[in-house]
Amino acid sequence: MRVQLAMNVRDLNESIAFYSKLFGEQPAKVKEGYANWALENPPLKFVIFERPDVAAGTINHLGIEVESAEEVVAEELRLRNEGLETSGIDDTICCFAEKVETWVDDPNGPRWEYYVKTADHETQFVNLVLGSSEMSDGGSSAGDACCG
Repeated sequence: MRVQLAMNVRDLNESIAFYSKLFGEQPAKVKEGYANWALENPPLKFVIFERPDVAAGTINHLGIEVESAEEVVAEELRLRNEGLETSGIDDTICCFAEKVETWVDDPNGPRWEYYVKTADHETQFVNLVLGSSEMSDGGSSAGDACCG
């Protein structure tokens, strides 16, 4: 299990250069408007989204990456039992990955995601919520639908 921090940045290439120096390693994945690092020390999944329309350095969303879909289901049940409203369990494609996830909103604004990545994917988002297979290659409106 590790914490995920997803931030909005103005310039993807500039931010990749900065965070690669900060973390001492290159991103694990780079796509149009998106990059992520899967850090071992500290255990952190760090994600950046190029969003020139949003204040740079702001939180896109937070998350907790777990090892299995069963853990996502267990955490979603625990959250509901604690009285928190969740999004339910979704099998989805977002952030260039196939995932099982659930979301909960912090009363102060940031969204939290419990998730497990089950496979890589070539598109940023598949609109499964509306029951279609509409794909996006990285526009910000698609990113908003799945990633904060």
